[in-house]
Amino acid sequence: MKITFYGHASIGIEVSGKHILVDPYISANPKANHIDIHSLKADFILVTHAHQDHILDVETIAKRTSALIVSNAEIAGHYSAKGFNSHPMNHGGSWTFDFGTVKYVNAIHSSSFPDGSYGGNPGGFVIEGEHKNIYIAGDTAVTTDMQLIPMRTKLDLAILPIGSNFTMDVDDAIIASDFVDCDKVLGCHYDTFGYIEINHVEAIKKFFDKGKDLMLLKIGESIEL
Repeated sequence: MKITFYGHASIGIEVSGKHILVDPYISANPKANHIDIHSLKADFILVTHAHQDHILDVETIAKRTSALIVSNAEIAGHYSAKGFNSHPMNHGGSWTFDFGTVKYVNAIHSSSFPDGSYGGNPGGFVIEGEHKNIYIAGDTAVTTDMQLIPMRTKLDLAILPIGSNFTMDVDDAIIASDFVDCDKVLGCHYDTFGYIEINHVEAIKKFFDKGKDLMLLKIGESIEL
């Protein structure tokens, strides 16, 4: 399983020969101006919630690739009404796709489309594939519901927001990593805007001091699980 960071909360996943994009917000992110969304491969697009900084490039990429959009029922319905392929989910539900199993789990945040229309309840994803399991938290506060995840799934990686202001911060992300029983963390949702700039050295040290590994990838950089 290959994980690529495309900036902000945008993640690429290659698993079982399939390409998955999560929350593609790339074209308007000046820090990601070296990423060409017109060349990105996508068989599936997973959307955690409806905010602009998570859905901006969904339609452009889905139109070119015919990717299946996977999200909550409201977001999936929104794209289905526009003629896109979609798969609706809701909290606690799982579905097995041809690359593995996806479960839609709780997140504490808000969710509305840029025009203010309802975007359903926000969520995160637990993905099981190629004998590797990852948790994509989406935009969220730390929540005790996270403790339910390791009761069903032993995680190899947790992808957690760490920028504060709109989501949990570094210290809460450490607590979240305890809750999901995963000491290998990929940080996201930081530095894109002034509100969420972080001190990289301090963040990494805080995780290290707790015996945990926080990875802050450069945009376009990948890791293999």
